[in-house]
Amino acid sequence: MLIPELPAYLSSLGGAEHKGLIIALFTITAGISRPFSGKLTDTIGRVPVMAVGSIVCFVCGFLYPVLSSVAGFLFLRLLHGFSTGFKPTATAAYVADLVPVDRRGEALGIHGLCFSTGMALGPAIGSAITLYYSINILFYCSSAFALLSILIIMNMKETVNEKQAFKFGLLKMQRNELVEWKVFPAAFVTFLSYMSYGAMLTVVPDWSEHLGIANKGLFFMTFTISSVLIRFVSGKASDKYGRVRVLKIASVVLIASLVMIGKAESMSALLIASTIYGIATGILSPAYNAWTIDLSHPERRGMAVATMYIALEAGIGLGAFLAGWFYQDLPGRIPMVFYASAGFVVLSLIYLLFYKKEAEL
Repeated sequence: MLIPELPAYLSSLGGAEHKGLIIALFTITAGISRPFSGKLTDTIGRVPVMAVGSIVCFVCGFLYPVLSSVAGFLFLRLLHGFSTGFKPTATAAYVADLVPVDRRGEALGIHGLCFSTGMALGPAIGSAITLYYSINILFYCSSAFALLSILIIMNMKETVNEKQAFKFGLLKMQRNELVEWKVFPAAFVTFLSYMSYGAMLTVVPDWSEHLGIANKGLFFMTFTISSVLIRFVSGKASDKYGRVRVLKIASVVLIASLVMIGKAESMSALLIASTIYGIATGILSPAYNAWTIDLSHPERRGMAVATMYIALEAGIGLGAFLAGWFYQDLPGRIPMVFYASAGFVVLSLIYLLFYKKEAEL
């Protein structure tokens, strides 16, 4: 809900030159908090960690109108990142706890479907609230949605049987608690695949404008819709045919879509490529999520999910950085950004082709 309106809001505070920090600061704390949320998810339970993420959202929504300086806003973006660092980690582990192994892909596909739908509807709702009311009303509405989440969480039954009471000693991380190396294959594929997403977020708005598309959000809306629709069947596919097999197919589709985006010379060509990109990501997401759970030990499931999210965010961040570094506001370079992104997915596909321990169900 907030993301589309935050750049203009920061400009109104006099911080236009800091727009790049809106996402960067949020991502930094999300990434830093992942190992802690993973460990706490496995020790104090899934439900408390989910609650922390929603409570952070609830509090931040009320503080944005209060801390109405550039420094205050940037501090809140840093704080707000803890919500993403905690909530998705515990939620994915909770979903995996609830379902039998032969329906894990389907369940995580539904989880991803809800996530994508929220990501698609949120910006439209947020912009409408700001247009008809005000930015402060938007902040309060975001808190209201977070409160609804908290109320739901309060009625959820904990799935960790031998949970511990929270103590500050749990925040002391040992070296083997920073990441879960058992899920490296899934994390590595996630990292390479999502570099393209970071690049896309960085250059697609300018590529759309270069091709004469007035609505820069049209690309994102198109790929989100196709990603949501394919998830109704993609999760079941990984349960039936195996995670690695499905990931191989999705990688080929993703490579093709990135090449098509780079070669697009019209609005229709770009939107067709966007649709195929959405199909690829809609197949990838539930498969690598389920594969992560398959590879993990039940007692370290939270840490496993956290490791996967660290890889995802690192891929997005590095992809965005490399795309921006190469692009330099020269539209003629944009196709090469997508071809290079496709190259990283090729590396992922090669890894999958040589991976021998496929998690067959």
